[in-house]
Amino acid sequence: MGDASITPRFGNMKALLGIVAGAGASYGLYKLISGGSFKKNKKSSASESPGARSSPPSEATLQPGSLLARVSGLDVVCPRPVDVASGEIIHQSPGYLDPQHLKMLLSCLQTSNNPHDRCRILLTLGNSAAFTVNQNLIREFEGIPIIAGFLSDPAADVRVQTLNALNNLCMNIPNQEQIKVYVPQVLELIEMSPVNSDLQLGALRLLTNLSVTDKHQHLLKESITLLLSLLVVSCEALQVQALKVLVNLSSNPDMMDDIVQSQAPASVVLLFDSRTAPAVLLRLLMFAGNLKAWRPSAQVANELRRKQDCLFRVMLDESSQLHSRLVQLLSHHDVEIQSQVARILT
Repeated sequence: MGDASITPRFGNMKALLGIVAGAGASYGLYKLISGGSFKKNKKSSASESPGARSSPPSEATLQPGSLLARVSGLDVVCPRPVDVASGEIIHQSPGYLDPQHLKMLLSCLQTSNNPHDRCRILLTLGNSAAFTVNQNLIREFEGIPIIAGFLSDPAADVRVQTLNALNNLCMNIPNQEQIKVYVPQVLELIEMSPVNSDLQLGALRLLTNLSVTDKHQHLLKESITLLLSLLVVSCEALQVQALKVLVNLSSNPDMMDDIVQSQAPASVVLLFDSRTAPAVLLRLLMFAGNLKAWRPSAQVANELRRKQDCLFRVMLDESSQLHSRLVQLLSHHDVEIQSQVARILT
């Protein structure tokens, strides 16, 4: 948002946003970044930062430990000497950006015609949204619809950074009320993007956070078949992320009817194999355990048996290969996988 007087200062903001190319976003996991190291809470995951980049003689390097260096987790390079206003921002606490700086970023995002600049602004907004105070401020400044508007940006990198920023903002329950309206767009990105792309991964991470509680899970009823299909065509990282969403959904009894009726590729059951990556297999077993805990009436079970290729027939019906495959997994080398299998079979 911001008023018109902010826009001419975009030159200063470009200096602030000179983040080294290749920066990775937080992907919705709280990260307190300080001095090049990551301090993680229970929702965080490890991430690699590129090495420090030396500045050409004509550029002024921002001081190590400055705000943007800490927020992005990378050294930042500024194409011109830092002015007084920029210096004030740089030396702020790394825990948050002041409200006027967030307004500045949102205003610059709306006016930028350069995809690279939009990526850097979204990266900075996304990393700042790892902190609750900024999650609230961005919502209050009507920043969520501004950021979400770039889900349809022509540049794929901009769409990825948009998903990452929304992912961090989604860690805030009030923000989810605004972000939920973009679920159809996010699902479309998964369906239309190249398999195993960063766009698919970013979209799945966002849906994972949005489906942690059962409040918005009904919005994903029509996505079950898409998620199941990803399991048989994707790389390990996407398989894990798709399964996180499926585990969340299957933990809700009210979603079970929709899940078991969804079309599923028959090859899903082939993933219950000792050669499947342990991270995938473990979550697959959690999903299967949730399904097995569901007890349909005889009438409902008979109706489901008549539905061609539905998940019930693939994984829950007496004709399914799942039971024999689970028995074989009892001898898996991973103790946790053994435990999950035993829980399902007993």
